[in-house]
Amino acid sequence: MRDTPEAWESRRRRMLTQDLQGRDIEDPRVLKVLGELPREEFVPRLERPAAYADRALRLGRGQTISQPYVVAFMTQALQVEEGMRVLEIGTGSGYQTAVLALLGAEVFSMEVEEDLSLVAEQTLDRLGLGERVTLRVDDGGLGWPEEAPFPRIIVTAASPRPPPALLDQLAPGGRMVLPVGEREGGQTLCLVEKPLVPRPGEAAVSLTPLLKVMFVPLRGKAGYV
Repeated sequence: MRDTPEAWESRRRRMLTQDLQGRDIEDPRVLKVLGELPREEFVPRLERPAAYADRALRLGRGQTISQPYVVAFMTQALQVEEGMRVLEIGTGSGYQTAVLALLGAEVFSMEVEEDLSLVAEQTLDRLGLGERVTLRVDDGGLGWPEEAPFPRIIVTAASPRPPPALLDQLAPGGRMVLPVGEREGGQTLCLVEKPLVPRPGEAAVSLTPLLKVMFVPLRGKAGYV
């Protein structure tokens, strides 16, 4: 299939119906955004033929762009509302960043690899999303304290436990979605919720397992030793 606009649209429709709607992605806003966002713009040229395959793709520097289903699943679980401030740990290609921005979020996205952050910035600017996103090159496990708290946090790299700094920066009533577990053999995607008003004796946050996943490791002080 040639890489014409019509061909990309056909692949995008197939992804939407088969890999997202064909499973358990039901949020109409999430489906609309992923059905319109040109994923091929966010993958390296050599990976473009597989842009809409339901698998992770290599970006270089040991990083990946998550498979479409996982992007949709995490976004659906995050429950982003118009105007929300979202902290994203792991900009990568900027694809998840773009999804959040198109849902109306104000996105603060952190990436440890400067080269990847620069390419993501160029892609987001080219697609007209640059004004909705603020990028930073830094240790994502430390979060973005000067912009905290955040009602939503999404982490696209695995760690042995939820980073304490991110738990601190999650706003009361907030939600965080992240992969947690062993470095090798896969992790569990979890939903962390912080009560709006903690009750006496109640845990500071609740953690609900959602899905078995495999992510690249979080690098930095909150990652694996």
